[in-house]
Amino acid sequence: MLSASPLSKAQLRKLLRQQRCQLSPTQQVHAAEQLFRQVVQSPVFLRAQHIALYSAADGEIDPYLVQREAWRRGKHVYLPVLAPWPKTSMVFQRVRPTQQWEKNRFGLLQPRWCSADQRAAWTLDVVFLPLVGFDTQGGRLGMGGGFYDRCFAQLAQHQQRMTPQRIGLAHECQRLAHIPLDPWDIALSAVVTDQSWYQTPR
Repeated sequence: MLSASPLSKAQLRKLLRQQRCQLSPTQQVHAAEQLFRQVVQSPVFLRAQHIALYSAADGEIDPYLVQREAWRRGKHVYLPVLAPWPKTSMVFQRVRPTQQWEKNRFGLLQPRWCSADQRAAWTLDVVFLPLVGFDTQGGRLGMGGGFYDRCFAQLAQHQQRMTPQRIGLAHECQRLAHIPLDPWDIALSAVVTDQSWYQTPR
């Protein structure tokens, strides 16, 4: 576990991204399997009907097995999609096994834009989101784009009574002793890694 104190957020991102990208394909597959076993047995997953996940990239732990199991159980699965405008906006769109894909402006695959399949974030039951680093107090270090932060900040601004649980997914090597947070950083309800489930006090 790293200490974040002497490093800036940019330095932490670089170091942690290097660490997860150094995992071998075999290690990545094993981590995804371990993650799957923890998530699909949890009450959060079992109760949820509307679940947001993500498409793994850049060494992120892959939740595809969770996605496949959610489909098998008849749950609705959503992935984040970057909006054409404004460019800082992100929405959640339902995906199916026969989904059509397109590349977003970062060159990453996302579901082809379809307004009819999109769902308001506050109506989701749980959002499993990627991260670069985390601590056990609910702190999350993202890629720096702020898409998730803005999404959930908008919910708080509109005083939505019901907001989805926000659960980070990560490799154990991404755990930090403490992450320095800015006022706009979202707090996580929990973090699940290939080794453990960390319920946060927030």
